Amino acid sequence: MRKGNDYILKLRPWSLSTFVVALLAVVLATATQEMFASFGMQFYFAGFVPAILIAGLMGGAPAGAFATIITVPIVWWVFMPPYFEFAWPTADDYDSIAMFLLSSALLVCFSQLYREALAILRK
Repeated sequence: MRKGNDYILKLRPWSLSTFVVALLAVVLATATQEMFASFGMQFYFAGFVPAILIAGLMGGAPAGAFATIITVPIVWWVFMPPYFEFAWPTADDYDSIAMFLLSSALLVCFSQLYREALAILRK
């Protein structure tokens, strides 16, 4: 089997470097989302979905869950009106948060399954 994706299994779940990678992915996604917002697009969680996938693939389920958990308050505070303050979300905001959490849970589960399959194939 080709060893071109060995970098995925280099980080161990629950290590500090795993959480640093997840944090960096979320920071990069925040910058991307800010770019979307500067053009007038209001996709609250669109820039964060690839960050969750990258964090899940690189660090497993703990990193993906960590990235998901820190994404929700960031989006709620920075990108949902009123901006830069915590206000009660509207019904549409609750729907957006719930859909993001559900899709993130699927991404984290699938990325963890992919990591496990790679580990099995490496043996």
